[in-house]
Amino acid sequence: MAAQNLAETALDGSALLRNEPVQARSTARLAGLLDAAAAIIDEIGYERLTTAMVAERAGASIGTVYRYFPDRIVLLQSLSARFLQRFIEHANTAVRDPKHENWGEAITAVIDTIVDAFRSEVGYRSLRLGDVLDIRPAASAHPGSAVVAQTIAAGLAERFDLPTKDLAFHVEVGIDVADSLLARAFAHERNGDERFIVEARSIVHSYLVTVYGESVKG
Repeated sequence: MAAQNLAETALDGSALLRNEPVQARSTARLAGLLDAAAAIIDEIGYERLTTAMVAERAGASIGTVYRYFPDRIVLLQSLSARFLQRFIEHANTAVRDPKHENWGEAITAVIDTIVDAFRSEVGYRSLRLGDVLDIRPAASAHPGSAVVAQTIAAGLAERFDLPTKDLAFHVEVGIDVADSLLARAFAHERNGDERFIVEARSIVHSYLVTVYGESVKG
């Protein structure tokens, strides 16, 4: 499943835009609004974000914001979907990188991808994959970490012949643990507290070893 479709599945369609852009100019305007929202979130967190702030930061009218987003919740969900889409692409690349000779190296690379997102993706450390949003999802919705886990599990099974039964679940547990520790690592330090980053790698690896045994060369 393509990254964009996976991101939409995670939000159960709730992040669909009021008017989906079809022209390059409209697409650029939408990207500008999301960039503005990300920058504001990076400064003050997602809880205080308003559509008026986004309009002012983007140099757009409030009507332009509402043309695409009926409210701030859909705006946040759409930004989360963009984070999720990008992260799925990067995680998939990391898992399938031929330089990784075993699943342990691949999982470490995925965690490092999360670290890179915290460090370089504007607004990511506050909103992350959207699972932090205090919104009760639809019954058919999937958390962002679950969608990411599906992609990672598929790559691990294909490259390292890991059993597929419950693999996505175990990877999701690892992703959630890593996310919690890395959120703590980046809570007050822009570059992250290395102690928590190291522990995130170690704890996730140790957990998966209890299920699949020590990783060996593929």
